[in-house]
Amino acid sequence: MRIVASVLTCFVFACFGASFAHAQERAPATPLIVHDPYFSVWSATDRLTDSDTTHWTGSPQPISGIVRIDGKPFRFMGHHPDNIPAMTQTGASITPTHTRYAFREGGITLNFAFFTPAMMSDLDLLSRPVTYLSWSAQAVDGATHKVSVLLDVDPVIAANDRSEEVVTSRNQTSSLNVLSVGSRDQRILNRSGDNLRIDWGYFHLAVPKNEEATIAIAPNPGELFARSGTLPASDSMDMPQPAHREGPHLAAVLDFGNVGGKPVAHHLLVSYTEGYAIQYLERNLRPYWQRNNTSVEQMLDAAEAQYVDLEKRGSEFDTELTADLTKVGGEHYAALAILSYRQTLAAHKLVADVNGDPMLFAKENFSNGCIATVDVLYPSAPFFLFFQPRLLEAQLRPVLEYSALARWKFPFSPHDLGQYPLANGQVYGGGEKTEEDQMPVEESGNMLILVDALARAEGNALLAERYWPQLTKWAEYLREKGLDPENQLTTDDFAGHVAHNSNLSIKAIDALAAYADLAHLLKQENVAKDYSATAKTMAEKWVGMAVEGDHYKLAFNSPGTWSQKYNLVWDVVLDYNLFPKSVRDTEMAYYLKKINRYGLPLDSRADYTKLDWSLWTATLTSSPEQFKALMDPIYQWINETPSRVPLTDWYDTKTGKQIGFQARSVVGGVFIKALSDKQLTEKWRRLNGIASSDVDATRGEAR
Repeated sequence: MRIVASVLTCFVFACFGASFAHAQERAPATPLIVHDPYFSVWSATDRLTDSDTTHWTGSPQPISGIVRIDGKPFRFMGHHPDNIPAMTQTGASITPTHTRYAFREGGITLNFAFFTPAMMSDLDLLSRPVTYLSWSAQAVDGATHKVSVLLDVDPVIAANDRSEEVVTSRNQTSSLNVLSVGSRDQRILNRSGDNLRIDWGYFHLAVPKNEEATIAIAPNPGELFARSGTLPASDSMDMPQPAHREGPHLAAVLDFGNVGGKPVAHHLLVSYTEGYAIQYLERNLRPYWQRNNTSVEQMLDAAEAQYVDLEKRGSEFDTELTADLTKVGGEHYAALAILSYRQTLAAHKLVADVNGDPMLFAKENFSNGCIATVDVLYPSAPFFLFFQPRLLEAQLRPVLEYSALARWKFPFSPHDLGQYPLANGQVYGGGEKTEEDQMPVEESGNMLILVDALARAEGNALLAERYWPQLTKWAEYLREKGLDPENQLTTDDFAGHVAHNSNLSIKAIDALAAYADLAHLLKQENVAKDYSATAKTMAEKWVGMAVEGDHYKLAFNSPGTWSQKYNLVWDVVLDYNLFPKSVRDTEMAYYLKKINRYGLPLDSRADYTKLDWSLWTATLTSSPEQFKALMDPIYQWINETPSRVPLTDWYDTKTGKQIGFQARSVVGGVFIKALSDKQLTEKWRRLNGIASSDVDATRGEAR
């Protein structure tokens, strides 16, 4: 089975039942309902019936599906109840906004899809916490079959764990019948952490009133449906109840009637609403879609009214983006980027500031749970620069606002704003108290480069102008400390402190060029010339300090070492052109000798690599053949890794096993290849409502 650029088969899994002796085309884990760090449901097996669905953390969040065909029950989703046989799954696919499954049993085919309209041209739509589940049944044996479908949601989806108690309700909007479940205590924004699920707000199962459907709140609805095709006549009214598997489930049955050769389709909506989502500098912020006091019922009705149009738009979006990604990087690159698309967005929460401005906060999943981590914003930035620069600004502004406060007393950028979902001040390393385990060169360089990249994309330097004192302070720090960094952490902090880090030095040098470019845009020509000259001089010195025969060292004082110089990518993408092309060519020739089965190691210290940095390095290649040489092992890793989790960005290049991290936003960094194509970038920004830049892409000069 081959990956092709189409809506239905852009990322097709292995032929089920086929030999596993060859590379399989499948995802490590499959996104089903993915919106933000709390509302994020996945399948970790090739067949949707081989396991129960989980939160991205791996914690159980079972959503089950049973179909009755002529009175015989079959599972099409979930492993329980395991006494009911599974339908035969005949295919599955992942596109940017859809996950689709195909089944066959009892003379019918059943197509089942999850659709999240995660399109960045409309921030209200992007923020709307709704995923559509749809089914299409068709007879394939010339006969007519009676078909009905059950969807069953376990109440733990609205709790951190099963020890918590939940309450349920039945409501209606103008167009929907709605079942809801939420925690009894509703402790809004009550704590921060990493391996946590939300326990305030409510999950909603919403069924259109014009569907042939019944709904119920009852324990074990699958057992009765499997026997009789019905749901309990009354709802479970004992509240609160523990969020146990035997607790009050939300259930809906869709009646397809007699299905023949013509497809019969039905759909419903699932949603999660929480009222307040993020606390920033002690103020509670609402999800962006609620900034104008839109009610839950208004939001759900709007989602239902727009379903047909959104489904059409989503399918067209999937087709066009898949084709463009394939054109720019090949089918294997397109598969990786598509798999990264919803994961990147789902590691963030889009909220509104008190004045209604969008603010986007990333969670550092399965690292330490930090919020708005600067060296997480940095690797994910290509995704937002390519599609919607407004969302990069929405990430940078909270960091810049915090760094302008008197409480941030250091001459370098902060690392984070706290621990998700509480963005009340840095918690990493020395926090606000000491320089211990800070990342001064790393984060200052990240911020300067990203602010300049944003100015190029938006055609103005208004954000830089507003926070110019902070940017100036960081540029001065990098001019003093950046060429030969002291013993400090970088974004690759898992590898420990490194003094005289040559890749970190590249970042500092390009960051000074970024500051010079911003000064030029703000018509501070003397400052621009000064820092531009400094960056050029430092780049010339770097070449002599880092070179070692046929490659460049990991650290200036460490002979016999090497590392991926992924920070060089901005020298190309933003056209700083400080480093000779010979540096990239020399490094690439050396890297091609170091590739393992599943990719290029991060550096000479270990066999592990970082997915995002590997694609940044691959973008520095000078030919499609070189890019393919670095990309193909990564594609093989996607298909063969034994770690069945939402994409990890830190894995072993020999065993394919996850070292750490999963479901993080940094996989948005794989879009650097697409971003490097200026014509394609301009197209997608235009499609998402961003006018052609008023800044010359090669020099940063105002037109």
